[in-house]
Amino acid sequence: MTNTDIQQVLDWAVAEVGVPGIVVDVKEGSRTWFGTAGVADRETGARRRPGEYAQIGSGSKAFMATVLLGLEAEGRLSIDDPVNTWLPGVLDVNGYDGDKITIRHLLSNTGGLFATGLAPELTDRYATRAAFLEHRFDEFTTEDLFRMTVSQPPAGEPGERFLYANGGFYLAEAMIEKITGNSFAEEVERRVFRPLGLTSTYVRPRGETSYREPHPRAYSRQFFKDGTDMSAVTGENWESLLEDPGLDPLDVTEFNTSWEPGNIVSTTGDMIRAVGALASGTLLPPAQHRQMWTTVSTEGANWLPHTRYGLGVFEFEKAATGGRTLRGVGGSYWGAMFFTVSTADGEHVISVQTNIELLSWEVLRRIYEAGFGVSLGA
Repeated sequence: MTNTDIQQVLDWAVAEVGVPGIVVDVKEGSRTWFGTAGVADRETGARRRPGEYAQIGSGSKAFMATVLLGLEAEGRLSIDDPVNTWLPGVLDVNGYDGDKITIRHLLSNTGGLFATGLAPELTDRYATRAAFLEHRFDEFTTEDLFRMTVSQPPAGEPGERFLYANGGFYLAEAMIEKITGNSFAEEVERRVFRPLGLTSTYVRPRGETSYREPHPRAYSRQFFKDGTDMSAVTGENWESLLEDPGLDPLDVTEFNTSWEPGNIVSTTGDMIRAVGALASGTLLPPAQHRQMWTTVSTEGANWLPHTRYGLGVFEFEKAATGGRTLRGVGGSYWGAMFFTVSTADGEHVISVQTNIELLSWEVLRRIYEAGFGVSLGA
């Protein structure tokens, strides 16, 4: 496969899928390539360009896991410590048991926590355009996030299965701060950003609602029809309740994301360095590197197809890659999608960012198939 093949996917994503703007950064050994399609700003027509800052969304989970694994390597905690060791009582609510749920469970999304992103505290504020416009600058405190984490009963037993739950990472961030006495921003800067030379990566300060320059405008179609009763949305009827796909996307660039675990902003260039290091093991000691990439199946969890999940990171199933190891970090939320995938040696890394949430798995599938020369299945 060639970079021409990737460029064709980018053009298709804009023309056929409806992505406003997309960039792909590729590192293969000493060679690099940057491709783009669409626009950074739908009003001015400004093109996308290298070095743009964007929210990495759930990509922050990998950085949280890295900090906690680093603390384990120093003997300051065990990844198998129960949550109650460090945050006593926080999880002893609504059927949860903080003596049974461990740090490993939180970082691997196997703690039995319900899908926090479906909590009414979020859906009532952001699931429709009208609600989003009313609540986009609301701020969540740490106590708000803890309450939301346990606001619904458990979805399973600890260790039973993978279920994506942001709430586990609210607790992980709080543990980092309690154990170190420093903010997550200070710890991740010292342990990850600075050692890797990530000069264009930062934790968004609480209350900040935009990005450093340069950055694309962020757009979203991730809404139900205005007036939708979110309590009536089910797995069977949700598609019929989505807003008209012909509507223009909403500009959601200015947005208080205090509920986003980690809240990290980065560039494709920095994420290539970060994920290459995490995939190859140059940042963590061998024992902790192995733990990060000890994975569980995501089958049946409505997550990325053909993947397994580690500690804040994912790996494509080898059956889908012809036996090759491809490791990744990614996230998608209102107005941004940011995925970075690397070979196990960190030598071939592809970072993708769109200024809209993930509209179709096909976009990522086609890019990574073209870039790595694999077949990831439908």
